[in-house]
Amino acid sequence: MSAPTPPSVILSTPQLAENIGACARVMANFGLSDLRLVNPRDGWPQERAWASASGADWPLNDAKVLERVEDAVADLQVVFATTARPRELQLPILTPREAAAELAKAGAEGLRTGLLFGGERAGLETADIALCQAVVTIPIDPRFRSLNLAQAVALNAYEWRMTQSTTPPPAFREGPPPADGATMLGLFEHLERELEEAGFFHPPEKKPSMVQNLRAALSKAQFSDQEARTFRGVITALSRGRGRVLEKLARQKAERGQ
Repeated sequence: MSAPTPPSVILSTPQLAENIGACARVMANFGLSDLRLVNPRDGWPQERAWASASGADWPLNDAKVLERVEDAVADLQVVFATTARPRELQLPILTPREAAAELAKAGAEGLRTGLLFGGERAGLETADIALCQAVVTIPIDPRFRSLNLAQAVALNAYEWRMTQSTTPPPAFREGPPPADGATMLGLFEHLERELEEAGFFHPPEKKPSMVQNLRAALSKAQFSDQEARTFRGVITALSRGRGRVLEKLARQKAERGQ
């Protein structure tokens, strides 16, 4: 089994260039290099980030800037959200050490992995967490829960680094690899369109939370590409069946009208 591919680090709506630079510095400390920035508040590039990185320039030089979290995870197959325990979603809750072990297993099989971090002020949106397969929560003292962005990245990067040894990790999962983020997003949107057409999202004000719960439930399943395609085929078949029933009812109504 090959050495694990390090996880990507995704910073969603980071605010301060200094914090981005500090994140790049700890990434370099622990062997991570793929940095992805989703809508940095002050744009990109920012000179202060390089100053704060103290020479750890390569994550910043190659940083990808994206508009949405969906875009940032589109090519990844296993993504964990680092945040406090979300009450709205039923996802596995891992410590950084447990998460690092799972990411190392997946990376050793050639799967593309990532860690998603929220912005300094608001953290992660529930809709973004719903795109992930698990939540990483750092067990800090409840008397002082304040943890800055670079500290969160450092703790997770350190734990990942500690998984590296000469002993190959056990298999992440049996069977084919899980589908990437773009494939899963296509499945989510297909299902949501058909459910909207069927009147499932009622009352309308509850639609966002219902969508998030559906996405979280499907994300936990870790579908392979084939499973995602099969599930989309099921959705298509059900929607066509509903259409035939509606056509039949319309014909019967027309016949009664005659």
